[in-house]
Amino acid sequence: MSSPIDKSVELFMAGYNCAQSILGGFCDEVGLDFDTAIKISSSFGAGMGRLRETCGTVTGSFMILGLKYGYTDPKDIKSKTQHYKLIQLYAQKYKDIYGTINCFELLKRPKGADNPQPDKRDEQYYKIRPCVALVRGAAQLLDSFLKENPIKED
Repeated sequence: MSSPIDKSVELFMAGYNCAQSILGGFCDEVGLDFDTAIKISSSFGAGMGRLRETCGTVTGSFMILGLKYGYTDPKDIKSKTQHYKLIQLYAQKYKDIYGTINCFELLKRPKGADNPQPDKRDEQYYKIRPCVALVRGAAQLLDSFLKENPIKED
């Protein structure tokens, strides 16, 4: 059985978007079935629907972090605050590595919505895009982050 890191990269190479690759790669870690993970994250690829906003590797990671550490009581301000602090910490660690969490900056493209038609995944695509490395790096960061932040029992 492959690690969540390898599974995330395999999913991206199979054609899934960056968010799907992270959520799908780690879905077993949080008890989420694969098909649900893929559907939930399908809107978040290419910076959320090719809007080139927050990178799908980040939003996919946030989904895993929400499933692992998220809160359920909307009135529990302490839990909300702790969760948002954790999300901000993860985002900062990502920024420390890549300089940004924004898709358009990571891809060095103009800000704003891109053509909704996904690019063809061919040899040229993988040569010019940093996406495979970003999926691998985000998966490695997420894997480490999960190990460094075990769930604390009350």
